[in-house]
Order: sequence, then C-alpha cells, then structure tokens
Amino acid sequence: MQKRPGSAQYDRDMIPVTRRRPIAFALFSIVAGAVGWFASFELLTEFIKTLKNPDYVPNCAVSLLVTCGPNMEAPQGSVFGFSNTILGVAAFVAPIAVGVALLAGARFDRWFWWLYQLGLLGGIVFVFWLFTQSVFSLGTLCPWCMVVWTVTIPLFWITLFRPYAVGDIPVSQPVRRVFAALYSWSWVIVLVCYLVIAFVAQLQLDWFAEFRRM
Repeated sequence: MQKRPGSAQYDRDMIPVTRRRPIAFALFSIVAGAVGWFASFELLTEFIKTLKNPDYVPNCAVSLLVTCGPNMEAPQGSVFGFSNTILGVAAFVAPIAVGVALLAGARFDRWFWWLYQLGLLGGIVFVFWLFTQSVFSLGTLCPWCMVVWTVTIPLFWITLFRPYAVGDIPVSQPVRRVFAALYSWSWVIVLVCYLVIAFVAQLQLDWFAEFRRM
C-alpha cells in the first residue's frame, strides 16, 4: 500500500482506495441542522415583529403555558446581550455544513471533530439550562424552543460517540469497542433525555392538563 503525499491512499495499481461515505449520518446532520435553523429563524422573526409592534401576538402563542413571548422578553432570552435566536440561526449552520461536506466526500481531522463536539457540548448545556429556566422560572413551554431542544440533543449524543466508533478519531481497539457500543445505544440515550424533560415539565407545569384544555 502506497500513499501519495497530499492525496488519498492508493493500492499497488494506483487505484484510489475510498472509504464509504457516511450518507445516513450526513443526512441526519443536514436535516437536524435545517430543522434547528428554521425554528431559530422563526423565533428571530417573531422577536423582531414584537419589537416593531408591542401588541403583536407571536405565532407560537398557543396558550398561557405553550407560548414563546415570555421567553423572548425575559433576561434568559438574551443571555449574551442579544437575542438567543441569533445564536441558533448562526450555530445550526455548522451541522448543515458538516453534513454537506461529508456527502461530498470530505474527511475531517481529529481536531475538527473535537471542536465540533465542543460546540455541540456548549449547545446542549445551553439547551438544558434554558429548559430549566423555562420550566422553573418562566413557567412556559416555548414551541419553537422545544423544536431546538429536540434536534440539539441527538446531534450532541450521536456526534459524541460516532467519530470514535467508526475511526474518524483514531483510538485503541478497546476504546473503539466501547464507543461503538455507546454509539449503538445513542438513540436510547436520546430517548431518555426526552423522557426526563417531559417528566420534569409534567411535574412542574402539568402540561398534560394544559393540552387537554386546548
């Protein structure tokens, strides 16, 4: 096996040795990123409309419990001095770009995966913090926010395990087997996160009763 500097690996007949493209993971990243971006964009446009017209009723104002108005107006909605929605519109471009690049055949070094995972870690920590603020402080469930939570959670867990499980980040075989096992259970972990969020929200807000009244 020979390797030409600055190129892909070649066998003795100089035929490129290609790796199978991670189509499923790439499409998942694109779809999750697009859904998160759309939800963030909707929140941003609704926020701008409320700034222009204080009497405007956002499209996410379903009831006193299911609404996004209090979240956008509260200090928690502008943690860094500007609307959190801007962060979402900017941040969700990353998984879309990663997915498109993977479909095009790109391969990333370990440092890229580490930075990407670090960004997703910041995203999921922010999501869980906003969830606690929304449920315990504001007493509301923001529909578009929940869409963002729904896509951020699987983006984090799947991208945390997959690069080690498939060899994108080289590790020893025992470590790789551990991550492969975790990767195979990643959707279970995601489901557990969803159930914990639903359970806590039910205990604090009784959203079952709210939806029965709607």
